[in-house]
Amino acid sequence: MISFTLQGIPVSRGIAIGRAHLLHPAALEVQHYLVGQEQVEAEVLRLQNALAAADRELQKVWADLPADAPSELGAFLDVHSLFLSDPMLAQAPLEIIRTRHYNAEWALVTQIDVLLAQFDEIEDDYLRERKADIAQVADRILKLLTGSATVLPSHTGVDEQNAHMIVVARDISPADMMQFQNSAFVGFVTDEGSHSAHTAIVSRSLGIPAVVGMGNASELIKQDDWLIIDSVAGVVIVAPPQIVLDEYRDKQAELQRIRKKLTRLKKTSAVTKDGTTITLLANIELPEHAHAANEVGASGVGLFRSEFLFMGRNNMLPTEEEQFEAYKTTVVAMKGRPVTIRTLDVGADKPLDESDNSTLNPALGLRAIRYCLAEPQLFLTQLRAILRASAFGEVQLLIPMLSHSFEIDQTLAMVAQARQQLTQLGQAFDPKMKIGAMIEIPAAALSLPMFVKKLDFLSVGTNDLIQYTLAIDRADYAVAHLYDDVHPAILQLLHMTVKAADKAGIPVSICGGMAGDIKLTRLLLGMGFRVLSMPPAQLLEIKQEVMNLDLLQLNATVKKILRSYDPEVIADEIRLLQTL
Repeated sequence: MISFTLQGIPVSRGIAIGRAHLLHPAALEVQHYLVGQEQVEAEVLRLQNALAAADRELQKVWADLPADAPSELGAFLDVHSLFLSDPMLAQAPLEIIRTRHYNAEWALVTQIDVLLAQFDEIEDDYLRERKADIAQVADRILKLLTGSATVLPSHTGVDEQNAHMIVVARDISPADMMQFQNSAFVGFVTDEGSHSAHTAIVSRSLGIPAVVGMGNASELIKQDDWLIIDSVAGVVIVAPPQIVLDEYRDKQAELQRIRKKLTRLKKTSAVTKDGTTITLLANIELPEHAHAANEVGASGVGLFRSEFLFMGRNNMLPTEEEQFEAYKTTVVAMKGRPVTIRTLDVGADKPLDESDNSTLNPALGLRAIRYCLAEPQLFLTQLRAILRASAFGEVQLLIPMLSHSFEIDQTLAMVAQARQQLTQLGQAFDPKMKIGAMIEIPAAALSLPMFVKKLDFLSVGTNDLIQYTLAIDRADYAVAHLYDDVHPAILQLLHMTVKAADKAGIPVSICGGMAGDIKLTRLLLGMGFRVLSMPPAQLLEIKQEVMNLDLLQLNATVKKILRSYDPEVIADEIRLLQTL
């Protein structure tokens, strides 16, 4: 096969090497995992049983046909029965299970994709249209499989046959992305997406190399193609020659050596050369991610994205007890270090219901705190769970997407109501739990006095702040080139926020994508930020950068950047900062 290279948007640092696994929209509806050798024959039997059950269903339909039924119905059933007995459908998926260790659903979908592609090549119109019958038969089998499927333990294969796999898809939702953690998948390539979309954020949080916004990668890349993801350069190499594979394996090994050396900094304080202490916190999505925060010596959790407890549940919302246990587990795991929990932030590219596309412009619609205030019982349930967790360690409450004074007042009233309910129930909580606002809407950054008077701290969410300031959809790869985290307007809003917080004497942190971008660390610290929150995978690299800089030497250059409105001057001065 001819090797070629695709260019996209890098969203996490690293190199991944593996075979392509194409995820078509329908394939996302079934589980994808590898099974251990001892479970292979059980999985084969599960698929065989589903095939037999599908055949029995067809036979019953045939037997129940009324005497006056159109003859086409019988012919239709005959075709489906023939497909069920064809070795390409009845035997090939079984071999995929045995050789690749795919679970039954995955093996079936993989083989169906092969068959459908073959039908597309047929010139005869009638025969080509039979691909619809194949899809219908597959749907029948999948329904039988998923109706009785059991969750088997995931298994990562690393031999030549079961190489690490790289997901290639048109797009992957954040909820789907979370399903792939701790699996054989080592990288992601998508046609759509941008640097700040939530799928990219989760990829960075999991420390998984990814390149997004590639346009038509899912059409150009074939199933099982060897791929190299260079998510530093934003490059995907398809079918690389052996010499390139060897080169990137060396680079991968070197990156691993560098990361191993960085682990020595785990217990070292993040202090600049001039003696300024910088607090480095971790962004996490689920309680189990607290372990990753501890592994890199994070000073706490600066952003717990609670919406991931709500997603992928088919609208079955987590109960107060479920939420409480998740928050408590995280707080206890952090051993007294602060945990900042953001209240439910759904909407836009993080819908609770994946089928809900009724809002014309979801990024400007009922999302985040607007959604919570519109659903007071849901909000109160979450607030009670967070308050209860505050009895087990330091918890801070972070409210997303505030823009109006009345929203702050309503939120504080809801917190007071939740406290009152817990008091009446005799439930313990921290009555002094701090409450802060995410500054992610220009209106908030331009009206900070009303925030600092009523709240205990501020946290800048740069991803949405950039989206709303520059009027671009952060999940739309068609406008991804307009996303500019050092646009003069963004820099001015950030600087205003730091100054307002300092003047009011309240803490301010930055928890968006800019906080984990090592190219911007010196700029942010030079502006006055002293608390940065980022994915755990980026923390030690940022800590090393902090320890290598002298804040006093940055002042003149940062002031010049903040005075400039020329993108080229700003870019040049940011490069100069790296040398100071």
